[in-house]
Amino acid sequence: MYGFSSNRRYNDQMYRRLLDLPLLLQKKSFFLFGPRSTGKTTLVKQIPCTRFYDLLDALTFQRLVKRPSLLDEEHRGENIVVIDEIQKFPPLLDEVHRLIEKKKYTFLLTGSSARKLKGKGVNLLAGRAWWASLFPLTSPEISDFDLLRYLNRGGLPQVYDSPDYREELLSYTGLYLREEVQQEALTRNIPAFSEFLELMALSNGQEINYDGFSRDLQISPTTLKNYIGILNDTLLGFPLAGYTGSKKRKAISRFKYYLFDLGVTNCLSHRGGIEDRSELFGKAFEHFIILEIRAFISYHRMSLQMFYWRSTSKFEVDLIIEKWAAIEIKSTSMVQDKHLKGLRAFKEEGLVKEYFVISQDLEHRVTSDGIHIFPWPLFLQKLWGRSLRFLFSA
Repeated sequence: MYGFSSNRRYNDQMYRRLLDLPLLLQKKSFFLFGPRSTGKTTLVKQIPCTRFYDLLDALTFQRLVKRPSLLDEEHRGENIVVIDEIQKFPPLLDEVHRLIEKKKYTFLLTGSSARKLKGKGVNLLAGRAWWASLFPLTSPEISDFDLLRYLNRGGLPQVYDSPDYREELLSYTGLYLREEVQQEALTRNIPAFSEFLELMALSNGQEINYDGFSRDLQISPTTLKNYIGILNDTLLGFPLAGYTGSKKRKAISRFKYYLFDLGVTNCLSHRGGIEDRSELFGKAFEHFIILEIRAFISYHRMSLQMFYWRSTSKFEVDLIIEKWAAIEIKSTSMVQDKHLKGLRAFKEEGLVKEYFVISQDLEHRVTSDGIHIFPWPLFLQKLWGRSLRFLFSA
C-alpha cells in the first residue's frame, strides 16, 4: 500500500520496520520492550558493530550470572552491547549501570516483560537508558497491505504471511501461558488466568467493570487487578482511560482495555473468520485503527496520551488524543449524520483542535461544522507520512 522497501524476510514476505534503533542509540542507551515474536531479536541483529548476549541461551545466562564483569572483559570496542531478554536476570543491570557510568558503553536491553524489572531493589539505571517499544507490524511495514487479511491474522511477523496462521496463533497463545506466566511464576492458577485471558479477548475494547468481571470469573477484584497488571507488564494489552475533562456532560471514568494484536485477540476469543461488513469487522476495524495510532505515537517519541470519551447520557467518541484530536472510527462506507452525534456532542465542549471520522468512505470530505471524514487508507497515509500537522505541534 505504501511502497516501502524491505530489509527482512519472514516466510515469503518482506518487512521493513519503522523503529529506527541505530538512530535512537546514537543518543542514549535504551531498553527495548515488546511482546514475544514482534521481531525484537531480528531487528537488533541488523544493527552493525554489536556484541550480543541472549539470556534465553542457557550457557550465556549461566556465564553472566556467575560473572557479570564478562560484559566488560569480553568487550572488543563494539559500539553497542545488546542483552536480549534482560528481565531474565535483573541484577545484571548493576554492571550495566557501572559500564555506562564509568566507561560510557552504549547498551540495548531488550525484553518481553517488565514485570521483574518493577521489583524492589531493581536498578533501572536512573535515567541512563531511555525506553522504546516494538509493536506488531503496522500497515506501512507491509507491502500490498490487505485490511481483511490483517483483521483476521494480526501483525505478528511469523503469523501474517503464514499459510497456517491459525496454528501459529494457537502455538503463540499456548507459549505465552507456558513461558511468560507459568515459568515466570506470575500466577499459580493457570486455568483461572487462561479463562481471564479469554474473557479479556471477548471484551476487547469494552469498559472494564471490576465487580462484573470478578463475578463472571469467580475471582476477587484484587485478583482481577493483579491479572490485568500481568497483561500490562507482559505487554499483551493496554488500558484506554476515560476522558473526564468535559464540563457540559458528565463523563464515565472507567477504562477500556485492548489487547496488543488482532490475531491474538481473535484466537483467544475463539472467533471465526472476520468478514467485511459484519459486526466483528466493525469491532476489529476500530481495534486496528487504535493500534496504528498507538504505534505511530510511540515510534515518533511523542508524549501524547490517548483516551476515549463517553458521557453518562450515552454520547461516545472512540479516541481522544489529549487537546489535539477527537476521532470516531466507523466501518461504514458512507458516514451519515447519525454517526456524528458523539463527535458533535464532544465538539460543543471546545476541548480539542481537530475532529475526524475514519471510515470506509471513498473520498475525504469535510462537514459544514468542520469534521473531517477520511477513508482509512488516506488517513493512515497522512498519519505515517507525517502530514497531519496538528500532531507535530503537540
